[in-house]
Amino acid sequence: MNRRLVGIAAGLALIALVALGVAAANPALLITGYETATVEAVDGETGEAITTVEVRVADGFVKRYVGLSATDELGEGEGMLFVHGDATERAYVMREMAFPLDIVFVAPNGTVTTVHEATPGSPPYTRYRGIGRYVLEVPRGWSERHGIEPGDRIVVDRE
Repeated sequence: MNRRLVGIAAGLALIALVALGVAAANPALLITGYETATVEAVDGETGEAITTVEVRVADGFVKRYVGLSATDELGEGEGMLFVHGDATERAYVMREMAFPLDIVFVAPNGTVTTVHEATPGSPPYTRYRGIGRYVLEVPRGWSERHGIEPGDRIVVDRE
């Protein structure tokens, strides 16, 4: 094989290795953008609308892994909706978070199953557990301010 081709191949392999190292150290660099949606919270007993929140949708592995850790703050009407392929028990942590959150676990039919008030921490991280296909993260206290509790419903309007 030609020495020049071997040198080019080695150079490309080195560039790929460096790129993988950078992406592993900061996976947020792999995210090019988020789809957005409007989420409406509905009273589970009366069916009346309670409030809405504009969310970024984390529907892929990297987006779910990074979550809000690359975000400095959320406004009152902002959040992130994590979308998983199935409903199962999940555990969320506050890895590299700058602010507290409410973590709301939601069943496939939109029913809220669990609400946690989560605080940023350092390893070993507290695991906030719940069952759901969806997980809604909003500014801490959002659920209490709006009276969101298990049994209420979350309706997602994805564009």
